[in-house]
Amino acid sequence: MLENIFLIYLYTYVFVQKGKDVLLEKPVTLDEQTDLFWRVNSSNNIAKCVFNKDPFVYNKYAGKAELFGPNCSLKLKNVQHSDSGDYTALVVSQQEQRVAEYKVIVQVTPVDLTVDPVSKTSDSCNLTVTCSTVDFNISSSFRCDGKICSHAEEKDLKATKEFSSLSVYLQQDTIFCNHSNQVSWNQTTKVLKSYFVFSVGLIIMVIAVISVHIMEKIKK
Repeated sequence: MLENIFLIYLYTYVFVQKGKDVLLEKPVTLDEQTDLFWRVNSSNNIAKCVFNKDPFVYNKYAGKAELFGPNCSLKLKNVQHSDSGDYTALVVSQQEQRVAEYKVIVQVTPVDLTVDPVSKTSDSCNLTVTCSTVDFNISSSFRCDGKICSHAEEKDLKATKEFSSLSVYLQQDTIFCNHSNQVSWNQTTKVLKSYFVFSVGLIIMVIAVISVHIMEKIKK
């Protein structure tokens, strides 16, 4: 599913995945006395249509926007996160009239999962796990010993922002980071015990080096 459209208040909300194209339609046909402008965020002109003339796209949006069809519908190509905004079609004659309003929300699929050791001992390791997207993130703390890993805080963590959600949970020794929105679902995992094993191995190595150093001094 590349896009999902439904009505909320006065806008038509359009959710589109980053990198895809999206079509914004206009339900009005022009005549000799009317021109049409497409704008984003009230003030930035994207393109205009004049009766019986070729559609015109402003330089800033050349190659990114396209007008076509008898109604001069607007096509946005290869949308990026920064293209999210309020898109309006205005018919200009004796008065200015809004004939279509879209709130475009470009949603990003990738989710990043990072694990940062906070403190280490010979038999345990405390970790902070962060699950993040370009919009927001959530963090939780975990503790691993030689046998198991467990939550140091609440067991499951979930957050929602602007039609997107993140969740973090632990299953055995694996941490799961789930990200879902209106156009996609994505999951990233990491094994927490691998961080503990590295910590213990490093400590053993340091102890071994110190022991060798002490033995050499005793021999002297």
